[in-house]
Amino acid sequence: MQKKPVIANNTPLVALWELNSLFLLRELFTEVWIPQAVEDEFIATEPIARRVALNNAPYIKTVPLPHPQSTLAYVGLHHGEASVLALAEEHDARLVIIDERKARGYAQQIGLPLTGTIGVLLLAKKEGLIDAIKPLLTTLHDNGLYLSVSLIDKALQLADET
Repeated sequence: MQKKPVIANNTPLVALWELNSLFLLRELFTEVWIPQAVEDEFIATEPIARRVALNNAPYIKTVPLPHPQSTLAYVGLHHGEASVLALAEEHDARLVIIDERKARGYAQQIGLPLTGTIGVLLLAKKEGLIDAIKPLLTTLHDNGLYLSVSLIDKALQLADET
C-alpha cells in the first residue's frame, strides 16, 4: 500500500527556497506533491532559478488534479490553495503544508492534517536537520514573509530558543 501523500502550497515552497532549504521536504517527508497551479505560481517569479530548483528537487512532484472542478468548493481561495485542498481531499493526504489563514480554516473544516512553514522548520529542528529556527525566521521576515510577533514568539518557545 502506498503511503498517503504530503501536499504543499506555494508560500511554504517559496519560503524554503528562500532559505535554500527545499531539501528539508525530502528529509522529512521523502516526497511532496504540488498541483500544477502551485508549480505555476512558484515559477511565476524568478522563473529560471525556480525552475532549476524544481528540476533539482525530484522529490517535489507535480501531480494533476483528477477532478479540476473540485477546486470550486473552496470559495475565496486563490487557485493554488484551492488546488492543494482539492488534491489533498482526493488523495486522502497525510499532511497539507499551507500558511494562508483562510486555506488553513478550510483544511481544518474538512479534517485535513496540516502544518505550515514554521511547522516544517520546527520538525526539522526536532529531527536534528537544522540547529535553530530563529535565524531562519529572521531571514524569512527580512525577505518579506509576514510573520506576526506572537507567531514568532510561540515558534521560538516551541523550539526552546527564547
